[in-house]
Amino acid sequence: MQIRNGKAFSAPTLDDLDTKLIELLRVNGRATNQELADRLSVTAATVSTRLRRMEDAHVMRVVAVTDFSAHNYNVLIALGVKVQGRDVRQVGRDLAKLPEVLSVNIMNGPHELELLVGLHDFGEINTLLLEHIAAIHGVTHISPGIAADIVKFEFNVVPL
Repeated sequence: MQIRNGKAFSAPTLDDLDTKLIELLRVNGRATNQELADRLSVTAATVSTRLRRMEDAHVMRVVAVTDFSAHNYNVLIALGVKVQGRDVRQVGRDLAKLPEVLSVNIMNGPHELELLVGLHDFGEINTLLLEHIAAIHGVTHISPGIAADIVKFEFNVVPL
C-alpha cells in the first residue's frame, strides 16, 4: 500500500502483458497502439485499455525525453546552492524560471538546493552564476561542479 496525496491506495499488479508493453515503449515511445498490438498478438483496444489503466494508476507515463546535445548543450553543471533569509521553495521556483536550469531539487545535506544546468559553451558560466543565479534573493553560496563526461543518463528510473 502506498500513500498519495494523503490517501492510501494499492498499486495495480503488473502482469506479463503490462511489462512487455512498457518494455516496448521504452524502446520506441512513438509506437502506435496497433504496432504494439501486432508485436504482442493482442488487439489495439487491449493495448489502449492497458495503457490507460497504467497511466490512470500512475504506474507509468509516456513522455518525450530530449538529448542534451540535440539542443546544443555542451556544458552540464551540477550546482549546490545554499539559501538563507528566504523560503527554499520560493528560491527554487525562481531558479527554475531560468532557461538554463534543467532541474531543481530540494536537498537534505550541505546545500538546500541542487540544480542541473545546461549551457551551450563555457563562456556562459560567469553570466549564469554571477548575474542570474547569485542575483536571486536568498542565494548565499553556489558550489559548481562541471560534468567532464556523462557515464550514464537513463530516464527509465524504475526497472521492471
